[in-house]
Amino acid sequence: MKAADQSVPGRLNLFQRMMLRWRDMHPYNAVHVVLVPRPFGEMPVAERIGRVLEAHGLTGLVLDRRRRRFEYEGGPAEVTLEVLPGGVDPLGVVCREIERQLNQPFPHSPRGNPFRFFAVTGEHSIHLGLAYDHFIASGESIALLLNAIAEACAGTASLEAAPNLYPGTYRGLFLRHPLVLARGLFTLPRLVATSRRSLRPRYARAEGAHNGFAYLRLDPDESATLRRTAKAWGVTVADLFLAATLLALSPLAAQRHRERRRRQLAVASIVNARDDFGAEPQRVFGQFLASFSVAHPLPEGIGLRELAQDVHNWTARIKRDKLYLQTIIALGVSDLMWPFLSRARREGFYAKYHPVWGGVTPLNVDALWGKSGRNDVRSWEYFRAVSTGPLSPLVLAVTTAQDTMHVGVSYRTAAFSRTMVDDVTAAFRGCIANLEKAEACAA
Repeated sequence: MKAADQSVPGRLNLFQRMMLRWRDMHPYNAVHVVLVPRPFGEMPVAERIGRVLEAHGLTGLVLDRRRRRFEYEGGPAEVTLEVLPGGVDPLGVVCREIERQLNQPFPHSPRGNPFRFFAVTGEHSIHLGLAYDHFIASGESIALLLNAIAEACAGTASLEAAPNLYPGTYRGLFLRHPLVLARGLFTLPRLVATSRRSLRPRYARAEGAHNGFAYLRLDPDESATLRRTAKAWGVTVADLFLAATLLALSPLAAQRHRERRRRQLAVASIVNARDDFGAEPQRVFGQFLASFSVAHPLPEGIGLRELAQDVHNWTARIKRDKLYLQTIIALGVSDLMWPFLSRARREGFYAKYHPVWGGVTPLNVDALWGKSGRNDVRSWEYFRAVSTGPLSPLVLAVTTAQDTMHVGVSYRTAAFSRTMVDDVTAAFRGCIANLEKAEACAA
């Protein structure tokens, strides 16, 4: 590490610093997978991966946690690539490998490689996977990187300028927008009150952090039904996903009806705050995450439409007033408290003070490629998974590619069994099926 603090160009933002603290307790990884329509034997995959990483400047990562800084020093790429035969069930192999990658830690060293790759081979194509230490970037940056690698492997790549690897931090954002900071501070009591009204998820072992993984696919017809329904109801597709997630989780949280105070169920939405930074995804590589939670009592008999509209009323206010940045302020508070907490208290901290049962993190790969202005780009089948971490025991990573919605469901096995997750995904799909039936009847 360079001696002069000022010589290291990258500053870790608050979300990144907390991610590093979370991964001290357990891996905090994410995994993206793209389907490349070329047989594995036709291309030198590792060589082409290395070429793209070097062109993007994403080699030689140096991390200085004490000074809260990082730098990509460059140099030859160190490509870790595991090749797995797909056999008769390549998607099953991919899902099992995703789960393994979510639970395999990256080395906690000042110098390291934050990327691992795997390829599940098929007769005419490969599923190319990228697992990464999540603190380095959010989904958009990784999607652009992996698609660039996929194009290089398929022989359709074009030269692009290397992105800026050192974006600004939330401190600069709040200094430029002091009203946003003031509004976030003013509404913190409301956030605390909502948390106190929300039922806490139960963990069989507070220290258990293993991630399971399940996969759900909504084909183009189902995805189109979602979009049409959202438009007809005056809500967003994200609102529909949050509402369907609440309904699907509700049977697992039936205890709230017997509680005196904690009678609501809460889920979280992961927010991409790039626009607040003015950081276009094609030009800036990095981490720009925030989040907010939605809580609702889910009374007996409430339907998806009514719930989605209630969710929309909540989320519209949050987006209008940028209250998702309130999460950053709350993380700042936990950042101050963290050094004084024992490991046991750290393990249960967010379950106690941020009691959400699930989270939704959307990524529209089709829209992301559309922003590039390149007409020759093909968006292949694409899906991903995100570690649950301490913030939420269940995460639905919703990825739209080729008008198909791929839902990677990661779950903390200390809170949910595979049977419980299967019930949640079945209930979620049932909500979508009911929308299709309602459309058919109306027609």
